[in-house]
Amino acid sequence: MGETENHHHHHHQPPSHNHNHNHQHQQPPQQQQQQQQQQFQQQLPLGAAKGPIIPPQEQLTNLHYCIHSNPSWHQTCILGFQHYIVMLGTTILITNSIVPAMGGNAGDKARVIQCLLFMSGINTLIQTLIGSRLPAVMGPSYMYIIPVMTIINDNSGNYASEHQRFIHNIRTIQGSLIVSSFVCIILGFGKAWGNFTRLFSPVVIVPVVSLVGLGLFSRGFPQLANCVELGLPMLVLLVLVQQYAKRLHARAHPILERYALLLCMGLIWAFAAILTAAGVYNRVKKETQMNCRTDRSFLISSAPWIKIPYPFQWGTPIFSAGSVFGMMGAALVSSAETTATFYAAARLSGATPPPAHVLSRSVGWQGISMLLDGLFGTVVGTTASVENVGLLGLTYVGSRRVVQVSTAFMIFFSIFGKFGAFFASIPLPVFAAVYCVLYGIVAANGLSFIQFTNSNSMRNIYVLGLSLFLGISIPYYFMSYTMTARHGPVNTGGEWFNDILNTIFSSPATVAMIVGTLLDTTLEARDHTVERGIPWWVPFQRRKGEVRNEEFYSLPLRINEFMPTRFIK
Repeated sequence: MGETENHHHHHHQPPSHNHNHNHQHQQPPQQQQQQQQQQFQQQLPLGAAKGPIIPPQEQLTNLHYCIHSNPSWHQTCILGFQHYIVMLGTTILITNSIVPAMGGNAGDKARVIQCLLFMSGINTLIQTLIGSRLPAVMGPSYMYIIPVMTIINDNSGNYASEHQRFIHNIRTIQGSLIVSSFVCIILGFGKAWGNFTRLFSPVVIVPVVSLVGLGLFSRGFPQLANCVELGLPMLVLLVLVQQYAKRLHARAHPILERYALLLCMGLIWAFAAILTAAGVYNRVKKETQMNCRTDRSFLISSAPWIKIPYPFQWGTPIFSAGSVFGMMGAALVSSAETTATFYAAARLSGATPPPAHVLSRSVGWQGISMLLDGLFGTVVGTTASVENVGLLGLTYVGSRRVVQVSTAFMIFFSIFGKFGAFFASIPLPVFAAVYCVLYGIVAANGLSFIQFTNSNSMRNIYVLGLSLFLGISIPYYFMSYTMTARHGPVNTGGEWFNDILNTIFSSPATVAMIVGTLLDTTLEARDHTVERGIPWWVPFQRRKGEVRNEEFYSLPLRINEFMPTRFIK
């Protein structure tokens, strides 16, 4: 199957990477570490610090399960369910912000959530089996909200009913998704995306991966603060139980480390249900009721018992030229963000960084996922879910099978609507509290790539600093401007042009990718190859450059033999 039981560590390593990494992820013996430290200290200049020096690790060694080692089946199922719960928050948040604006009611909301969950399950299976092969959940993307809002504003004419306006909107979105999906398909299977990622060095990867987590800061505490009495206890409880309580007893350690998130969410959800039933929220503002009550979503009453999503369930798609271009901008941005998330997923699952041909392949399949989204009628396209990658780091379980099992939960709960709606009654500030931790893990994981570069180089510091700062500052300006003015800062006569630029510059990871790549490739790049970490990075980018690439990223069950190699390889 191309997946061997051992990780090989003998190819293209600088002297600093002399560390063991076997399947059980045991730490190297004490003597070996001492020998390594002595070797390092001998290489140090006179008068340098004599403390222990930690050598760089290209694969994380302290995970309990890496990408192709699997927990027992009962653990896999619980961990898979945990992945489903984590991605559910984003799905509900996106639906809540878009469907009412489209003219949809609670029943439409339930159907859209079902459709999004169903497609997330299908798309995650596609990526984990024949796409990137990384344990990353593919969920709905925030980046499509800008072009979707433009479509809603354009379709604000006279309709017989609100429901009719909703149907017209969703059919227009479907048409736009179908056409713009070909951007990803051509970029991916035409290998253009892989060739672009070859320009990256670890100096660029640091801000790009960090900002995929940090850039979502508005989904953290600001959302949590909408209902402090639920969000804050959730955040504090998760940190206490998952990090501190696990150290109290040896037997509790693995259970709390892996399942604390489910345990804490269950407790706070029960607390919210008690407050709702006791009438605490009967006389508060409507906004507070929406955020705090467990019965405010009306999804349970309006969700069907059984409904299988099918293509063209809302009617035939409507193709309009103006709305297609805006979606193309979102398709580009979601490709950039997915790539950044895949670098994080690779690191947190104990794999080596994904090579260029794998990133090309994954973006191609993401385009096909987007085409399916358009056919089935989800309101937004898909991207790799950042919070689920953070969950790999929180639980120390980077197993691919866990994520594949989570797709079964997504598909099951999307078909049996009442059960899915039951979990959708968890208040959103509870999810926001969890995201504070998960997004932070992804951001810090991005920073860890700095170990492969010379972090004392002023050139590197300049490239890092500017791309990090602009990556946060530019999107913040674009988002806050759009919130107040109801349109983006780019406001010319051509709406499609506005949408493309406003979408691209509203994405922190994409801005960091543009700024970082431009600076890193033009500022004396040839003279600073070693400082940029290029000798370490290049072998991982080539198909045959690194012996472990085949181990982590080869397709399963000889699929290679049946697929046209020109596109897939």
